[in-house]
Formats: sequence, structure tokens, C-alpha cells
Amino acid sequence: MDDKPATITSDRSPHLTRRRLSVATIHGIWAAMIAALGAPAIAYLLIPSRARRRNDWVEAADVTQLIPAVPLEVAFRRNRVDGWRVVSEKSTAWIVKFPEDIVAYAPQCTHLGCAYHWDSRQTHFVCPCHNSVFSVDGKVQEGPAPRPLDRYQTRIEGSKVLIGPLVTSSRAV
Repeated sequence: MDDKPATITSDRSPHLTRRRLSVATIHGIWAAMIAALGAPAIAYLLIPSRARRRNDWVEAADVTQLIPAVPLEVAFRRNRVDGWRVVSEKSTAWIVKFPEDIVAYAPQCTHLGCAYHWDSRQTHFVCPCHNSVFSVDGKVQEGPAPRPLDRYQTRIEGSKVLIGPLVTSSRAV
């Protein structure tokens, strides 16, 4: 028998070889690519955009322009987020001043979304497409419209009427 101690050889030497350097470099490049692509995706999913954090209220009219129980069609601009773009759109609303509050109606008929108008002679809103008729308070008087007119949330700051998000009216019974 041989009295020499056996030496254990290891495949893992503490020396930095070319192969280990190449593998470490490739893994480092992969980590950098994943971080470069993943960080914006995670930020997009977890952090709300500035456009969504903005106030949804826009100035639409002056209270002094409004005559009680007489609708006034007003045009205003509202920002809409479309993916990464913020688009400024022109929109309209019918604003009516009542003794207790001010109401702003969306400009589309609740039947098929056609534009309606105010008939000042008969004092009601008329949709010319399918002959729906709405009273000044937005309720259906005639026609195929299934529910009252949709309304924007409104509030008054000083002498300005501000229009907020659209609230869909509930189905009429």
C-alpha cells in the first residue's frame, strides 16, 4: 500500500478562467436587458400616469349666461388618455339652470346615441333620428329612448360652471 495521502482534485478551481468570465459577462448582459425592459413595464402597471391623476373637471360656462329652465348648449375641451398619448377633444353639453341646482346633459340620445336639439317652441329636447322626446329635466316623454338623458357631474366655483365625469342614467321603469 501506498502511504502517500490522496489528493482530491476539484473541477472548481478558484481561478478565473476565460469560460467563467464569458458566462458571467453573458449573464450580466441578460440581467441588464431584463432590467431595461422590465422596469418601464412594471412602472406602467404600478404607477398611475400623470394624465390619469389630473383633475377631470373642466370649465364649461358662466353662471351669469344661464337663464332658468332654458337649456344652453356649451362647447368645452377635455383631455382623454389614449394609451401613451393625451388627446384634447372638443365636446358639448346642454346646461340647464334649475332653482335648486345646475344640470349638464350629455349631447347623445339614450336610444342610439344620436345628437338631439332643444325645441324652444315646444320646450323639450327632440332627437330627430327616431323621434325621442325629452323634457327639460331629461326624462323621456315619447319615443324609443329607454332611459332619461345621461348627465355630467356639475359644480360651481365662483361664477363658473365646472363639468366632471359622465354619469349614465339608470333604466326607466
